[in-house]
Amino acid sequence: TIVPMQYETRMSCGLVKGHAYSVTAVEETTFKGEKIRLVRLRNPWGQVEWNGPWSDKSEEWNFINEAEKIRLQHKIVEDGEFWISFEDFMRHFTKLEICNLTPDTLEADKLQTWTVSVNEGRWVRGCSAGGCRNYPDTFWTNPQYRLKLLEEDDDPEDEEVICSFLVSLMQKNRRKERKLGANLYTIGFAIYEMHGTKHHLQKDFFLYTASKARSKTYINMREISERFRLPPSEYVVIPSTYEPHQEGEFILRVFSEKRSLSEEIENMIEAERPSPIIFVSDRANSNKELTADEDTGKDGEKTHIDEKKAVSLLFSFQRTSAKAREGNEEENQFRSIFRQIAGDDMEINAEELRNVLNNVVKKHKDLKTEGFELESCRSMIALMDTDGSGKINFDEFRHLWDKIKSWQKIFKRYDTDHSGTINSYEMRNAVNDAGFRLNNQLYDIITMRYADKNMNIDFDSFICCFVRLDAMFRAFHAFDKDGDGIIKLNVLEVNWL
Repeated sequence: TIVPMQYETRMSCGLVKGHAYSVTAVEETTFKGEKIRLVRLRNPWGQVEWNGPWSDKSEEWNFINEAEKIRLQHKIVEDGEFWISFEDFMRHFTKLEICNLTPDTLEADKLQTWTVSVNEGRWVRGCSAGGCRNYPDTFWTNPQYRLKLLEEDDDPEDEEVICSFLVSLMQKNRRKERKLGANLYTIGFAIYEMHGTKHHLQKDFFLYTASKARSKTYINMREISERFRLPPSEYVVIPSTYEPHQEGEFILRVFSEKRSLSEEIENMIEAERPSPIIFVSDRANSNKELTADEDTGKDGEKTHIDEKKAVSLLFSFQRTSAKAREGNEEENQFRSIFRQIAGDDMEINAEELRNVLNNVVKKHKDLKTEGFELESCRSMIALMDTDGSGKINFDEFRHLWDKIKSWQKIFKRYDTDHSGTINSYEMRNAVNDAGFRLNNQLYDIITMRYADKNMNIDFDSFICCFVRLDAMFRAFHAFDKDGDGIIKLNVLEVNWL
């Protein structure tokens, strides 16, 4: 449910509608022989004050002696602080919140210490700004926070096994950005029970799982909070804006009466079995093998086939099974095709790579794409090239070719409308299907780098992204000799990367 909040508008009485004031004092004084209750308020702006009865310059102060004025700290100054009668306070204000540093019970004889956890996050358009559950295609992409309620409350009169906790969601920097036209988002959160998983929960989980608790309403306030009572278990808290694609920062706090754990659900950064990278020292040997393995005609001369025919052969070779290619005959055929495309230097530059890829892509009628840009092919060459020659050899090309084939299948799977693009929110699943596990920060970077203004990613950008991911993981594993997930690089190695 959305509850609109009237935005801050100054009224004729001097009060600002929809604005939060601080109560700084409550006092009683004698006015014309009768007791009257007063409330002192402060506008956090430091200006704009109430101008009705008991305001700084009102006539009521003429009937109060100097000693009483000093006791009440009455001042005639535009500092945002003013007195107002309790009756006017009740007439003009609709909500009073008692704030304290923690949710400790105010009536308790002794201090009750709560467990407090604080998580800072953000919603990123096209990646992690999924909106509320009314948008099931994107809701699951919102930031997710695991909450473990470990101990039940100490309440002998309560027979239920229950944990009490409070969830607070606050928007960051929205008031600061008001001058730039930024308003408060309509925000809320939902809580689901979960067990065991350490990975970001996927779309199907939320389609078939009901929430255990949630904020009563989605409202455009700076902060919303709600108190809950749930059995000890493991839960996930999903903070979100009501509408998707709204970008902003937030703070999520969880207070619990007993011990609890709260943390963001982050995937480990890893890749499934990255292929070994081909270093410069291996390059000459690879090319020598190709040269020695050249096909010759009956007269001992090199057989030549034009590039179009070679591409046609490559397309036919693409449809052969992986098992079939393991045989020597298939391997030799692929080497022969590469040699026909590469020429005498046995290496392919960006222009040649572009021609090959685009000619093959054109043969896939079910794949809507304008092909690869030259700059994209230069990026691929740069990522695969280990000696700075600006070209790639047979082993590098074969690795790239195999990967592009598998990534092409993934792209088709998510391009359900055959538009030649996939939604940036689906990029998470596509990356996962390709064997990469990334954290939220990397997903945000991918969206900002490769998605267009409509949050779509075309085939060219999709492949370029995957080539870069593959190259980075291969390079990292090559340098991570002891497999501890940490590498040290010298200046030359950093420049190479």
